[in-house]
Amino acid sequence: MKVTEQRTHARTGVSITGMGLGCAQMGNLYRVTPYAESAGAFRASWDSGIRYFDTAPYYGFTRSERRLGTMLTDFPRDQYVLSTKVGRVMTPDETVGAEEEGYVEPLPFRPVYDYSYDGVMRSFEASQQRLGILKPDILYVHDIGTATHGERNAHYWSQLTEGGGFRALGKLRDEGSTRAVGLGVNEWEVIRDAMQVFDIDICMLAGRYTLLEQQSLAFMDDCARQGVGIVIAGAFNSGILAGNKKFNYADAPAEMLARVDALREACEAEGVTMQAAALQFPLAHPASLTIVSGARNAEQLTANVGWFEEQIPASFWARLKERGLIAEGAAVPGTGG
Repeated sequence: MKVTEQRTHARTGVSITGMGLGCAQMGNLYRVTPYAESAGAFRASWDSGIRYFDTAPYYGFTRSERRLGTMLTDFPRDQYVLSTKVGRVMTPDETVGAEEEGYVEPLPFRPVYDYSYDGVMRSFEASQQRLGILKPDILYVHDIGTATHGERNAHYWSQLTEGGGFRALGKLRDEGSTRAVGLGVNEWEVIRDAMQVFDIDICMLAGRYTLLEQQSLAFMDDCARQGVGIVIAGAFNSGILAGNKKFNYADAPAEMLARVDALREACEAEGVTMQAAALQFPLAHPASLTIVSGARNAEQLTANVGWFEEQIPASFWARLKERGLIAEGAAVPGTGG
């Protein structure tokens, strides 16, 4: 598959290139990323044919939206697909430190969770201003769920369901301010719950349907049946499938390290790059629309495009299935199953 190959979400008509650029790194995630470096990643992605870009107010405490908007608005609006997120209202705060929540030198706007009707509308309008773009194509509710909120999740969930958050999403979609709405989360269960109470279009799911982890397969099958598109993020599971030993942003447990070793052995036997397998596997599922690359600079972006387009023999996927490294019934690239 080429990064330029597009998939169209049937319900909304949103058409997305096979790979998108995730822009958390534009917000100085984990280290300072100079503007020129971010611009290089953007330019390399555009030159490669990528036309889907994802950001959020939270990334860099508004820095990512500001940067991406500056870059995108040099191009005709009908040439790209843009997504951003709601769920945090960015509030001016001069006490924001030199490093906060993984972002280095964040801008002086503190994130305040607010999934209510007013919170969603305020967040959306502020994003319009920062981006310089009135109508982002996709609007995600960011980081709802127990993984983020723990015991407080019921409180925030009620803001969405009873406090009008979902109603605000519906209004923005109905009036044409955005084409598709959904969730951008790290746990598939909350998307499943949202599908029971609201008409979800497209969701971003990070790290839960990957070469390493497929417990969400039945959920993904349900999404395909119900016409809910899934944007795959976190395909390297925090980097463990790209060479480090992190899983879910922490040191990987022994059983995950052993599974990665087994995957690596299969890759070496078939002459396959593990990063290529990690990027290509999730897209074989019929619910998947695209995979987001979190490249920080042009070099990383170019490497990801190369892995995305690497030719992988069918014998490799057969080997993984024989060894139980891919869930029973999971689709694999090139075969449909």
